[in-house]
Amino acid sequence: MATRGRLFQAPKGHFFLFGPRGTGKSTWIRDAFPDAVRIDLLAPEVLRTYLARPERLRELITAKPRPTVVVIDEVQRAPALLDVVHEQIETAGKRAPRFVLTGSSARKLRRSGVNLLAGRAVRTALHPFMAAELGEGFDLARALDVGLVPLVHEAADPTRTLQSYLSLYVREEVQAEGLVRDLGGFARFLEGISFSHASPLNLANVARECDVSRKTAEGYLGVLEDLLLAFQVPVFTRRAKRQMQAHPKLFWFDVGVFRSARPAGPLDRPDEIAGPALEGLVAQHLRAWIDYSANDCTLSYWRTKSGNEVDFVVYGRAGFWAIEVKNGRRVHAGDLSGLRAFREDYPMARVALLYRGDDRLVVDGVPCLPLGDFLAAVRPGSPLPT
Repeated sequence: MATRGRLFQAPKGHFFLFGPRGTGKSTWIRDAFPDAVRIDLLAPEVLRTYLARPERLRELITAKPRPTVVVIDEVQRAPALLDVVHEQIETAGKRAPRFVLTGSSARKLRRSGVNLLAGRAVRTALHPFMAAELGEGFDLARALDVGLVPLVHEAADPTRTLQSYLSLYVREEVQAEGLVRDLGGFARFLEGISFSHASPLNLANVARECDVSRKTAEGYLGVLEDLLLAFQVPVFTRRAKRQMQAHPKLFWFDVGVFRSARPAGPLDRPDEIAGPALEGLVAQHLRAWIDYSANDCTLSYWRTKSGNEVDFVVYGRAGFWAIEVKNGRRVHAGDLSGLRAFREDYPMARVALLYRGDDRLVVDGVPCLPLGDFLAAVRPGSPLPT
């Protein structure tokens, strides 16, 4: 995988770096800490060694001449190692090496009763590429087609790599770790839940479509979220003046992975996939902006019982934004109805409409921005462009 300038900045001290497979955690680690002592638990012989004797980590550190950084890749595969890490931090204090712990799943850590070092390590995340990281190499049409997962984006054959991505997860994470009993039911769920991307999640309907119980569907959704493949966006209800929608929205972590999971055929209209894909691309950028900025902002959406909706609300000390996404090359008056209603309730919010056109407009006092320009200008540490 090629190395690019990522906008993720490591915190000081010990930290966890979580992210789905293929987002470039190992590549970033090698670039940031080239001289670190590295334990790669994806290597079968290394995994067997540390599963059998986690205390070998203590012996490894003792044998080294004061290592400054110790990296443990995919630490969830040997959760007992965290007990040794915790012991090293407690007993050695400032003389302990800096621990950098990567993982593509938090499920096994949580199920094993691990306390994630009792707050002694910051939890961070690495996301797919942001447009700003790719610079002139960012292509909106390509991003919407194959996504921005580095493993896929940098592949010689991105389409084929993307097609095998979910199969790799099912085989190496779900099946190998025994996360579900019925792989056929889980495969149907992956297909069924893809129709909920960028939409309010009704899990009872998904369960019915997949021919599984609601409880089973809840379990499958938990697996999907624990593997960092999907996330939910809640409804913005702070000081609500209207009756609000109750269901959160669901998003796949990357638009390309969504498209690979979503079945398509002659009966599917192009906009049925293109619209949610576009919204998902914005969602993953906003999520990365929040995490990389390390601010207190939250990501939500706004939808009233009467049907007024704004796709994204970003709220926190860093600012207050309402953003609507439209998959069209022209702005129509009706496109602004949700933002106008939101602005009535929250006049202090900065609002913007993102669309597929080429010109920056101001319609009814609302900035209307070309979506590609907006994404390219989203940079951690700076306000969102409006």
